[in-house]
Amino acid sequence: LENELAPIVVIATNRGITKIRGTNYKSPHGIPIDLLDRLLIIQTKPYSEEELRLIVDIRCEEEDVEMTDDAKELLTKIGSETSLRYAMQLITSSYLIAKRRKAAEVDIEDVGKSYSLFVDVKRSTQFLIEYQDQYMFNEIKGLEAQPMES
Repeated sequence: LENELAPIVVIATNRGITKIRGTNYKSPHGIPIDLLDRLLIIQTKPYSEEELRLIVDIRCEEEDVEMTDDAKELLTKIGSETSLRYAMQLITSSYLIAKRRKAAEVDIEDVGKSYSLFVDVKRSTQFLIEYQDQYMFNEIKGLEAQPMES
């Protein structure tokens, strides 16, 4: 790692001061101290509402999607509450819904319809937890396995 032609290594972690794997020593992020001394640590933070809106604007422009300001605000809110990736995926599906109704631009109703058709990770997880007893291979602890009927 100290060679001139060494690759750039990106390490992402959310571990605090914890045990270094394979040892009994503790260090920040669970990374050995001699390696930690050679790293440049960059603190990250979640995007602000303004930054999310700018990203939505840029993505709409890149995908040639005309969208109302209200629809962009809704996507910004969805991006802050779920994930930016999910909000970006809704742009294309909302555009296709608007195109199907022969609209010139994507409106808030198109984004809402797209949101109702495609679920994010949190809603998908909630759905699975809610209906877990109806699935064949239920691995959540504390639940009795249902015998299969023939």
